[in-house]
Amino acid sequence: MNITSIEWVQNPDGSQGYTLNSKTGCKNHTSEGLCLGGLFPCYAYRLARGRLKKRYLKNNMVVKTGFETLGFKDPFYPRFWPERLKQPYQNKKPVGIFLDDMSDWMGDYWPEEWTKQELQMMRENPWHRFYTLTKQPQNLIKFSPFPDNCWVGITATNDIMFRIASNYLAKVKAKVKYYSFEPLLHWDFKANWDRNNICLIDRFRDVNWIIIGACTGLNKDIELLSAKYPDLWEKILYNNKRALFPKVEWVEELVEAADKAGIPVFLKDNLELLFEPYFEGGYPWAYRRGSLRQEMPDANKN
Repeated sequence: MNITSIEWVQNPDGSQGYTLNSKTGCKNHTSEGLCLGGLFPCYAYRLARGRLKKRYLKNNMVVKTGFETLGFKDPFYPRFWPERLKQPYQNKKPVGIFLDDMSDWMGDYWPEEWTKQELQMMRENPWHRFYTLTKQPQNLIKFSPFPDNCWVGITATNDIMFRIASNYLAKVKAKVKYYSFEPLLHWDFKANWDRNNICLIDRFRDVNWIIIGACTGLNKDIELLSAKYPDLWEKILYNNKRALFPKVEWVEELVEAADKAGIPVFLKDNLELLFEPYFEGGYPWAYRRGSLRQEMPDANKN
């Protein structure tokens, strides 16, 4: 396990949490490493083909699809690391762990047995909190109900993905369910109503938390993405990186619906530049005591 810089991955005491990758790799991307869930740059793809390449290629426990010989040469091909599942047992202090941030733990390509091993590990470590995310929510129902310490999250980069995801998540049983709108690339929810006349607020009442963030990446990646999403605001950051910010109105609609539904909101640090011009009373809900609003759900609330 490694300490993570992802702000919302926190230990129960509020300190920074950890990542644990018993699965790595993904098949839900283009040949250029863009995630198919919005065609944005995938940081896991870049890491796997960069500084982690040699380490990953040493692991031959790849998904068996008839093309596994390709996986032996591709560091981002789906791999299983069962020995890493032992690590939470060794830490008796309760911590927060983001499971499989270098893959999608609910990908169609994973053998169910591997996922069951992860779930068994969570059940046997009830003092830890496990954060999960997927862009393939249709696969969650196969493993429902989830252990109470497994926080079940779905990534939605636009309103269409959200509508689809919410239908699946409503059928899933978990103590904490949440949406991650990161990166938020497009939003058009017809003034809080969708095509089935179900209010956005009602959809949020079924979950416990939402996370919202911008899209960050290298200059070349963001330049290409900016052409695809002209509504986004582009800003040069640092270290040859740029960010594409969602419209403030999109974030406002999500936050106000979450407030009316009574669920906490976590605005990622990469949204700070978006709200700086509005600090003086423009969007007071974005701030808490001078910093971005970063609320966590109550894990003890039924």
